[in-house]
Amino acid sequence: MESDTHHPLDNLDLQLLHALQIDGRASFSRIAEVLGVSDRTVARRYERLRAAGKLRVTSATDSDLSGAAEWVVRMRVLPHGTDVLARALARRPDTAWVTTMSSGTEIACVFRVPDGGAVPLAALARHPQVRDVSAQQLLAQLMDGRWRGRTSALTGSQIDALRPPHEDEAAPVSPIDLDRALVPALAVDGRATYPDLARRLGWSESAVRRRLEELRRAQVLRLEVEVEPVVFGYSTQCVLWLTVAPTHLIDVARALAADNEVAFIGAMTGVHNLIVITVLRDSAALSTYLTDRISALNGIERMEATPVTSYAKRTAPRH
Repeated sequence: MESDTHHPLDNLDLQLLHALQIDGRASFSRIAEVLGVSDRTVARRYERLRAAGKLRVTSATDSDLSGAAEWVVRMRVLPHGTDVLARALARRPDTAWVTTMSSGTEIACVFRVPDGGAVPLAALARHPQVRDVSAQQLLAQLMDGRWRGRTSALTGSQIDALRPPHEDEAAPVSPIDLDRALVPALAVDGRATYPDLARRLGWSESAVRRRLEELRRAQVLRLEVEVEPVVFGYSTQCVLWLTVAPTHLIDVARALAADNEVAFIGAMTGVHNLIVITVLRDSAALSTYLTDRISALNGIERMEATPVTSYAKRTAPRH
């Protein structure tokens, strides 16, 4: 694996990363044409970033497709062995996001369970490392788009040229047998080729291609590009647990969604009814954001900030 220090990101790297955020399955030739470089250059840059662990293309399905409910589970844990517990949670098929926080004294994760089903809280509470555990249902995601720190390298015309076809033509679909194999395969590698997927899944290439396009058009399958913010020069991430007066909830969410520091906003049940994930340059920037920005918003009654230590899982487990 090539050392990160040997290959700092240049403008072409940033453009490639931005292009994949727009369409994670865009061909190298298509990206190359938009960026004005050769196919080979784009392929080489992609492989170098992927081999260095700076880039991973995976996928996630909309919970509406499976009828799943999402629950934010927060555990206070004994620091010894936190990473082992986080990795075990990451391997579970019913988790969608696993992070350690506060120097390993907390773990937060998102469980996806059948709507009306239960999160395995009893089993988690019995774990010898877990001091206490709580769960709140995630009711809605209140932010469109992605963290702007990784989507600022392309011009408007380049973005338009890379948008997937039929992006705004969502059509409903129902689950079929192929989905049970196709969705997990794309979670492992969102850029797996159609011939490779067909061989591995035992379906025809045309069937795989047609179904993947249907799922994407219906917007129930989302391609995700996992890139550590530190690659862009942002070393500090923090989860904010906000208690907001109900009459101000939407206004606060809209205000925060416009901030360059915010990567995710979700409404949930419980005392903390808004969860916000922030990405900042450093601890000083976090301090300024909390004291100058968050404190100035009307309707916030209580705030708890937990710095992110590491991620065990963002979308799909690593194999």
